[in-house]
Amino acid sequence: MAEVGQPIPDTAHAVSVSLPSWEANVGYEEGEEWVVSKMKNGYPRFFINLGIRALADSIVEKYGRPGQKAMLFPSKSIASRCLEFIKKTQSTAVVSAETLGCNEEDPHILDLIIFDSDSPRLDEKNAVTAVTAVLYPTETISIAARFWQHTGDGISSRRGEFLQQLFAEGRLKRRLKPPSDRLETKAAPKGPKRYQKGGPKESQPSGSLPRGSAIVVSSGINKDDLDFFQYVEERFGRNLGNLHAKNAKLAIRRRIAGKLEANIELSEALAEMNYSKEGNGGRGISEQDVFLFPTGMSSICNSHRTLMKARKPLKSIMFPYIDTLKVLEHFGPGCVFYGHCSSAELDDLEKRCQSGERFLALFCEFPGNPLLKTPDLKRIRDLANKFDFAVVVDETIGNFLNVHVLPAADMVVSSLTKVFSGDSNVMGGR
Repeated sequence: MAEVGQPIPDTAHAVSVSLPSWEANVGYEEGEEWVVSKMKNGYPRFFINLGIRALADSIVEKYGRPGQKAMLFPSKSIASRCLEFIKKTQSTAVVSAETLGCNEEDPHILDLIIFDSDSPRLDEKNAVTAVTAVLYPTETISIAARFWQHTGDGISSRRGEFLQQLFAEGRLKRRLKPPSDRLETKAAPKGPKRYQKGGPKESQPSGSLPRGSAIVVSSGINKDDLDFFQYVEERFGRNLGNLHAKNAKLAIRRRIAGKLEANIELSEALAEMNYSKEGNGGRGISEQDVFLFPTGMSSICNSHRTLMKARKPLKSIMFPYIDTLKVLEHFGPGCVFYGHCSSAELDDLEKRCQSGERFLALFCEFPGNPLLKTPDLKRIRDLANKFDFAVVVDETIGNFLNVHVLPAADMVVSSLTKVFSGDSNVMGGR
């Protein structure tokens, strides 16, 4: 049995952790030192990877000041939302978009870009942002952590590991000039010969992550073994180079849509894919209907954001999942919470709607986690049609391979983390 706090399985980016006893689980939830101090990893939304923490600390040490912490995000737009959330939660004025990234008051954001070792005078206007940091006072760490946990939009451990290495080499630096609207591109370097034939010919933005970017030499790995590990990762699709990202995402979307079922090489699969509108199994959807996100929570949060933009920012209806409840409370006008998925609760909802109360959407799980309760989707669909609210179903526990909830839903969201990678070390959502 693995010791308390050890990764399960023992891989560098595992998303599960050993809590082998009831006491250890209680200790983790209550933040007891004997558990927390032994944690080497955890579920990424709840436990920020140690490599990401190291990179954040390095950024604060170089660009911040004592008493600050940093949260790291893959884009400026996400970091800006985090900044706004911190300021709003502190009940202070939100800074204008023009001052984001140049305001040295707490909190503020800064972009970091990659400098190519062969081009030390990189044109910053045409450089791609590698990571955006939100620097904030230490006393507001619980607010920043709330945003990280409930949006699922933080950087991945692989990105953090790779960027920490570049930072140590002096190649990850703060952007001083605003980015250009149009990015210049340069030809991508040739990869291994096994990928050159028939591979994509796309150009790569200046400053973007190079091929095989997630493969770094870490402690315990002999440099002579690096090529072997990189070959295994790339050969079996675990760590394709950047030039394969577009096709890899397309393959995932088509598989989810029911149009890619063969267990063959990515290049072969893409060539053999059916381009018809409907996927296999009569689902009536195509890859254009499937959107990928870094985590399942990100798919939920962005579904809510999309609905608020498309419709009025109204309250939502929520059947149990605590983090979805927090999204509706923190990033919108709130919700009506029903905790039992019962007919009586649907009766109450119907009475509210008949009295004139209107809602943005109903969010529910099918089935629920962990009690496996299942709401009456047919009745929910009928109510949604009658009173004009959207239905968002989270089928993570059931899994889209086992349950078909789309006929009752306007949006179906899922945490792909639970089904991706036999090593339990990949995050994803849709």
